[in-house]
Amino acid sequence: MAYADFLTALMAFFLLMWLVSGVSADDRAEIADYFHNRTPDAATAVSVQSGPSAADRVFSALSENPALVAAGASVVLAKEADGIRIDLVDTAERPLFDRADGRFTESGLTLARDAAAALAGTTGTLVLEGHTDAFPSLTPGYSNWELSSDRANEARRIFEAAGVAAERIRGVAGLADTRPLIPAQPHLPVNRRVSILVQVEG
Repeated sequence: MAYADFLTALMAFFLLMWLVSGVSADDRAEIADYFHNRTPDAATAVSVQSGPSAADRVFSALSENPALVAAGASVVLAKEADGIRIDLVDTAERPLFDRADGRFTESGLTLARDAAAALAGTTGTLVLEGHTDAFPSLTPGYSNWELSSDRANEARRIFEAAGVAAERIRGVAGLADTRPLIPAQPHLPVNRRVSILVQVEG
């Protein structure tokens, strides 16, 4: 420590002692008690309340929706890094599409309307994806790309008719058989499906 710094510290110490000596014993006790028993105020104590995120609330609403729960294996709900994914899949009990057909079956139409009604009461933007199984189309000039695009657009029309605001739908895509739900068995009917990606901010 430099000599000048030492003198400055020494002077500060003597000044503090002089100030303290002018305070009565009762005042010193009150000051000590103030600092000892002081409770934090709003400026010094910040309590951070963490609750479920907007995405968590949407996921809970969808996972507890009675119609989607009743659909059983026909609805696959999952959280992903970029949002919530809902897969409406083809099952033996509830066929979603006939093979090589872009229109929903009766059971598929009911399922799509149930999903749309559930989503209409939530927030977030939607991207709709259509998928096919790995069987090639038998119609010349109409490949699985066209078929999957028709399925995605069929879902879009039903969603809008069921009350989902058109501005919430940010994308409609046909992915053909490039993203099977069961990669090891791409020809299974379960790969014929519509996926809805829900993206929620907050």
